[in-house]
Amino acid sequence: MANPKSTLPLAGRRIVITRPRGQAADWRTRLETLGASVLELPLIKVTKDYDKNTLVEVFAELAQYEWIIFTSANGARFFFEEFFRAHDDIRSLGLVQIAVVGEATAEVIRELHLRVEVQPKKSNAEELAQMLMERESLDSAKMLVVTGNLNRDSLVSKLNEARAIVDRLPIYKTEETDLAGDPVAGDFRQNGADAILFASPSAAQSFFDQAAALKLSAKARKPLAGSIGATTSAAMKQLGLPVDFEATEATLDSLVEALLKKINPVSF
Repeated sequence: MANPKSTLPLAGRRIVITRPRGQAADWRTRLETLGASVLELPLIKVTKDYDKNTLVEVFAELAQYEWIIFTSANGARFFFEEFFRAHDDIRSLGLVQIAVVGEATAEVIRELHLRVEVQPKKSNAEELAQMLMERESLDSAKMLVVTGNLNRDSLVSKLNEARAIVDRLPIYKTEETDLAGDPVAGDFRQNGADAILFASPSAAQSFFDQAAALKLSAKARKPLAGSIGATTSAAMKQLGLPVDFEATEATLDSLVEALLKKINPVSF
């Protein structure tokens, strides 16, 4: 009797995921369900990191903000972890409106039974700023942007140009991991993979910076490189990394669909 797993679309394929430790489970499950053998190379680590005085000041002024903007799921998750340490009632947020970049970020907000007022189709800060400016006048609007240490300032700059009053709250930091001694990295160097999936510019940067530790052997399979969206693709291209396929939306499902189309084009 034939092995039913052999008929799955990613059967026999080795797929590398580069998500931080603790954030890769859903990616692994999705790919393994399709028959893939998954290698986890956590190119970055994301940890909560903030200035306590700044956080206290922000929480004290929450009712004064008209908008809170979350640019990542990590930022939203860490923000509300600290929010619920300080408050036992979600109504302490007041009547603030919420804007987000990315479906994963929106999902964090919706899980709290909060509404997302603005979410651009393209998951980038510039598109979000444009949507906010087209929606209403931002002149003197008090806004809070929740960020990480590597977030670009383009969003804040555009909001300032629209004469908004913008506060930034860095609440997490993203750092490169050292994979030189990682056994999975050793497996990757020796055997390669069919595809490697990048979900952020910082992961692409870490891959580039650790080229020596991740250099493939002569007989290893060279993987196709996949990107979760335009921002990550731009970073990959700037670093000289190939972009063999790209998700049409910045979601896991969309990235998997792009992977399947690239690897098994006759099935689509």
